[in-house]
Amino acid sequence: MTPRLTTAIWVQAFLRTCEVRGQFGAIVHKGAEEAGALYIVINHLDGTHDLLAPAPGAAYDDAGERRFVRDVPVPVAWSDISERMARRKKADPDLWLVEVEDRSGLAGLAVEA
Repeated sequence: MTPRLTTAIWVQAFLRTCEVRGQFGAIVHKGAEEAGALYIVINHLDGTHDLLAPAPGAAYDDAGERRFVRDVPVPVAWSDISERMARRKKADPDLWLVEVEDRSGLAGLAVEA
């Protein structure tokens, strides 16, 4: 079994990849270094946002990539994301929340249906 990256290292690598592509990204809430649940907000810079959540089951797929699902079916306002994540942080203070600006995509992340 291949060792997995800690959440902290994965987030830093992801943000660096976004930077190389010309996308701004930042940690909104820093969680547990080793294995905090990871949520990604995609800011489309038009007032709408996608929220990607950890996929149910294994955190990684067979190729070693992190697995994500859409947490909301359509892009929503930041206030909706903020309320949803505030509730989750109460239940799981170790979670991570990362925001990336991407007008037309999902910051290069594959999302399961």
